[in-house]
Amino acid sequence: MNSTHVRRLRGLSWLCGLFLSVAAMAEAPAPPPPTVTVAKPVFRKITEWDEYTGRFIAAERVDVRARVSGYLESVHFAEGQMVEPGQLLFVIDQRPFEAEVARARAEVDRVSTQLKVAQLEYERGQRLESSRAMSRETMEERRARRDAAQAEVDAARAALRAAELNLGFTEIRAPMAGRVSDIRVDVGNLISGGSADSTVLTTIVSLDPIELQFEGSESEFLRYTRLDTAGTRPSSRDAPNPVEARLSDESDWVHKGHMTFVDNELDPDTGTMRGRATFPNPDHVLLPGMFARVRLYGAGQHDAVLIPDAAITADQALKLVLVVGENDIVEARPVELGPLIDGLRVVRKGLSADERIITVGILRARPGQPVTPDEVDLEANEAR
Repeated sequence: MNSTHVRRLRGLSWLCGLFLSVAAMAEAPAPPPPTVTVAKPVFRKITEWDEYTGRFIAAERVDVRARVSGYLESVHFAEGQMVEPGQLLFVIDQRPFEAEVARARAEVDRVSTQLKVAQLEYERGQRLESSRAMSRETMEERRARRDAAQAEVDAARAALRAAELNLGFTEIRAPMAGRVSDIRVDVGNLISGGSADSTVLTTIVSLDPIELQFEGSESEFLRYTRLDTAGTRPSSRDAPNPVEARLSDESDWVHKGHMTFVDNELDPDTGTMRGRATFPNPDHVLLPGMFARVRLYGAGQHDAVLIPDAAITADQALKLVLVVGENDIVEARPVELGPLIDGLRVVRKGLSADERIITVGILRARPGQPVTPDEVDLEANEAR
């Protein structure tokens, strides 16, 4: 047998092997549907709380400024301490103001003497007029001099009160209770006072109570409005709805407060509504500027469908849950989600309590394709 025949036989053997492989592949069974874990949602009564991130702010904050100008003479507090209303903080050199008070008092004495003289002349004129020894015109002049002297006395007394006020303003006192900041101006410096551009000497922030400010989206604000209209949850404008908070190092909602303010318009840049809650702070643990997680009472007790977050997928902004329907065919179901309750996510719309959802093996499932479901009990797993 020559080489040409050998090559032909080898080619025929290769073709036969190829045909046999194709035939074997055609006869091989299709792989079984992937196995996934499915469960029915938890269905129970809940009270909803909506979570936000907020920042504590002082209920009152004051920039301490002088009301008169002068040289700072002394400081009467320790930086960072708690102060009480009316506590002395700073003293401005009082000598120029004491001199002005003395001058104003002397002016009151001078014009008071002039008033006495004018009053005596007026009374003498009344007697002379009754005996027709003085003309009416002269009598009117004396009355005018007396009234002018009285006006000068009133003006001098007002100037004295202003001078005494300015002298009092040289003692700068705390306008409220709170924690004082550092000293911004050292003793001996000339400070300006009495205007919006006056020198800031320090600041005071109130600590008890303290406020927590946070923002909610337009959709959340609309939901609260609809609940108020339906009578199931009062608006925080009209009722002190409960609010709870926890700091970054806390795991429980240990701080209890209530809503005190909702703004009158949405922020056009962020599309959010600003709100504030008030918290008691007797131990002064909460400080202005601290971040906190906030949860606001969202809805009264009602029946709700709850699922684990692991069962939720996303398609851009759309939240989906894979539901196993008839003949174990997978369906992608859009859902509207709510807050977390005891580790489970509230599903407000899109899912009923008797449907089976895929909780494990989501990546192996495809909408429109069958799966092999392994059903578990979410309630039992949660209890464990």
